[in-house]
Amino acid sequence: MSRPYRVAILGATGAVGQELLELLDSRNFPLADLKLLASARSAGQSLRFKGENLTVEAVDDNSFNGIDIVLASAGGSTSKAIAPKAVEAGAVVIDNSSAFRMNPEVPLVVPEVNPDAASEHKGIIANPNCTTILMAVAVYPLHKVKKIKRIIAATYQSASGAGAKAMAEVQAQTSAILEGKQPVAEIFPYPLAFNLFPHNTPLNEMGYCEEEMKMVNETRKIFGTQSIRVTATCVRVPVLRAHSEAINLEFDEPFDKNEAREILSTAPGVKLVDDWSANYFPMPIDATGRDEVLVGRIRQDISHPAGLELWLCGDQIRKGAALNAVQIAELLVEKNIVKPKLALALT
Repeated sequence: MSRPYRVAILGATGAVGQELLELLDSRNFPLADLKLLASARSAGQSLRFKGENLTVEAVDDNSFNGIDIVLASAGGSTSKAIAPKAVEAGAVVIDNSSAFRMNPEVPLVVPEVNPDAASEHKGIIANPNCTTILMAVAVYPLHKVKKIKRIIAATYQSASGAGAKAMAEVQAQTSAILEGKQPVAEIFPYPLAFNLFPHNTPLNEMGYCEEEMKMVNETRKIFGTQSIRVTATCVRVPVLRAHSEAINLEFDEPFDKNEAREILSTAPGVKLVDDWSANYFPMPIDATGRDEVLVGRIRQDISHPAGLELWLCGDQIRKGAALNAVQIAELLVEKNIVKPKLALALT
């Protein structure tokens, strides 16, 4: 039986923060104490946990004294400012922002793919981008059998990726349109209800947005190779909280679809949904609230002899963020590696 740990959730009032609360409860994480932290404007709110009301505190320099693990989901700028202070206080930070993902000294971990990387942490472990997590869980079991040379991804991303306010905005826009009114866009640049548009993160000089480049760079880091060629087109769609992805894989040699289906039917974190007779495959409505990444429509690529196609859906808030972070925390507890071997030098 592992010892209990003192845990803090940074960003507790957000959509991911509240999912973290539910998961710590439902998965019976060994807790000695739980501290809920957020910005000053959210301080004083009360959240339910195990039948009790816990008060959200404003985060400050002394918030992490005596804390073992910080589950952070408060945005990149906040993480850059706060995480080093938490590490200095003796905690390990599992960070859901993009602040540290590509730092070569910070492990980027998907427990179903590279759990051993967590052992090398120096106080901070990065949670990958949601689209990257969902894709990695689905395609890595195939990569272990036959090496992937190239990934072409098209994503259909839910409003939840932009937070709880974005989800509420889509709901309000839907109601407005159905009532014959003009939808108002404040969180997103354009109305998302009954609409879709390319992901609205900034574009680089090649025309790829930040979200697309996260999939490129993070996949290579998680898989431990720079040789995989990855390209992505990321799109926002009017779905509340589950992302979908169409994935085209090119291998070193042909990969039979039936073998791929058999591998994925027993892969950790994957649920095979591949009913050809009923034309029934993964859908966001089925993925919502589930831990697994739903994978199906596995077929040979008729344009390439070593190509394979698949379709996946996964809950962006859950496996795409909160669950992956809690699974990392469980790894730390299981392997007794909550304390870092070496301290990370952050400036």
